[in-house]
Amino acid sequence: MKDLRRYLALKYIQYLVLSSSNTVSTLLGLLGSVYTMILLQSANVSSKSTAVLISSLAQADILVFLSLVSDMVWGSFGASVSPAASALARILLTANAHVSCVLLSCVAFEAYLITFLPSESRPLRTVRNARLMCRVIWTLVAAECALFLMDEHLRASGASAPSHGPLGLLFQLSSAAVALLRSLSYILGILLRIINVYIYYKIFFSMSPR
Repeated sequence: MKDLRRYLALKYIQYLVLSSSNTVSTLLGLLGSVYTMILLQSANVSSKSTAVLISSLAQADILVFLSLVSDMVWGSFGASVSPAASALARILLTANAHVSCVLLSCVAFEAYLITFLPSESRPLRTVRNARLMCRVIWTLVAAECALFLMDEHLRASGASAPSHGPLGLLFQLSSAAVALLRSLSYILGILLRIINVYIYYKIFFSMSPR
């Protein structure tokens, strides 16, 4: 459907084109996700693997909503946001960005299979596999966020903690793991951008009249 294609185009611009989200793109993304979740409940939208991926993509914006709500709640008390609340809001936005980027890449890869390997890839492009893929992505990102939260907690208590002993070792391991994970996430983000551009380049020129 045209509305779903417009929504995907908006999300590609928001997460894979813009260097960072801004207020306008965030609000447009939230409105688009709400509309898409309502649209996917319609009987006119068939239950296919692509619809499952787009539904999970729209649901990822719940994390953005929770981040905005937490900022509003803390702001309503007239006090500055605590480091813990600020870290949680930042981690929610990071989780949303990572989930969205990977799901958008899954949609692009599925479009590639539909265009170039329609019959060969049919056994793979099932609703069951799409749901399994979404669960795996959400689980990996949840584990990433748990590691970030643990590192933030250790940093907050690190000033009063000894530099040696089990806690000091845990702090060092956590910091090293978070630094490695952030580097891998950055590299993966660049690779996903390149792969998405290549996929849609191939699709566009395969469909262009010769």
